[in-house]
Amino acid sequence: MTLFDGQRLSQSIVRLDLDGLRRGLYADKYFENVTTILERARLADSTHPARHGTQVQPGDLIVEAQIFTRRAPRALVAGIDIALLMLRHAAGIAVISEGDSFRETYADFSVDAAHDGVMVAYDGEPEHVKPILRIRGRYQDFALLETPILGYLTRASRIATNVYDVLEAANGKPILYFPARFDLPEVQALDGYAYWLAVQRYNHDTGMTTRAAVSTDAQASWWGGVGGGTMPHALIAVYQGDTAAAMVAFAEALPIAVARIALVDFNNDCVGASLACARALWARHRAALEADDADGARRWRLDGVRLDTSASVRDVSLDEGDPNGVNPKLVRLVRAALDSAWESWDVPAALQDAARAFCQGVKIVVTGGFSRDRIAAFERDRVPVDSYGVGSSLLRNDSASNTDFTMDIVRARIDGAWVDVAKIGRRANDNPDLQSIDLTQF
Repeated sequence: MTLFDGQRLSQSIVRLDLDGLRRGLYADKYFENVTTILERARLADSTHPARHGTQVQPGDLIVEAQIFTRRAPRALVAGIDIALLMLRHAAGIAVISEGDSFRETYADFSVDAAHDGVMVAYDGEPEHVKPILRIRGRYQDFALLETPILGYLTRASRIATNVYDVLEAANGKPILYFPARFDLPEVQALDGYAYWLAVQRYNHDTGMTTRAAVSTDAQASWWGGVGGGTMPHALIAVYQGDTAAAMVAFAEALPIAVARIALVDFNNDCVGASLACARALWARHRAALEADDADGARRWRLDGVRLDTSASVRDVSLDEGDPNGVNPKLVRLVRAALDSAWESWDVPAALQDAARAFCQGVKIVVTGGFSRDRIAAFERDRVPVDSYGVGSSLLRNDSASNTDFTMDIVRARIDGAWVDVAKIGRRANDNPDLQSIDLTQF
């Protein structure tokens, strides 16, 4: 359940491979070894001395496991519902006497979890971690799930935290989520959900209404949205490098609800292409205004231009020595050219206000190698960018963005009491965000 809409992810949405999870297909092999050892001990009714002398049966031992991350100074948590789905549908034991059937044992568990969207702090001290999931039950029944649970939590929370950091750097300007081409299609739904969660958390924390925007339907599938987009360079190539002609074709063919954003760097002349697109669409927009055709006026608007200049080239509007790629000077040149473009058009007095608004209302989107640090630099420099398209940097997994999750067995139920069994340097911890979970909801 997220903090923001109170909705749970269900198996019908996530579609986990339950058979593979139950068989240990996604488990590190040593967890399969664990289940073999513990099952053998259980069937043999063998015992082992506990730390204080009581004999315990390892195969039937009830443990307390806690799951946490050590990303400092904070991590935005995502993927908890998926972990709960695994515990509900894939925790249990194979019953060999019944033809290797599988018996779910979730009813024997006591589970406490935080909600997707919580922010957990970490000060760098391993004994101060804040668990976001606590499981009490027979260890053998969920040992095979440790690897996939941690994997889902790690990836989703890393991306959610990366996106949140970028949103902060952008001061609430829309961050268009563009990493689909940099990873497997199978991860798009999870990644898009993590991105959406970060946007909701940012809006919750700041009171802003930044919109979520993803590029594929799969990325939006878990939160009920749809992908969005405008045009690739390939469309302009098909129109023989004529950006304005490609934009006219786009506006004519696509529903009026789709944003009209022109990609203007194809010929390495962002100013020239922006002006050409504005002029071409204005001519049709003006005709619609004069015909009192509201739908036509909406069809032929220019919502924005997107600058995506390669870092290997310098736009023709720049001077020798100016930087390559998308840079503050280029953005300012495009903004100034658009704002005054209407002045060179033959516009009757009655339509001059409309022409001015048409040009000055064009937004500027920048893409191509943008990261948190680069966006922060643009914002410090007050570059007139309206939104940022961000791709591979949101998938980063380095020393600063590592969000790996860990599961520790910290206590065991012995003679009716919870006894500490954590390894040195770890201990059982609490988190006020933890709430008791009814797994039957899943």
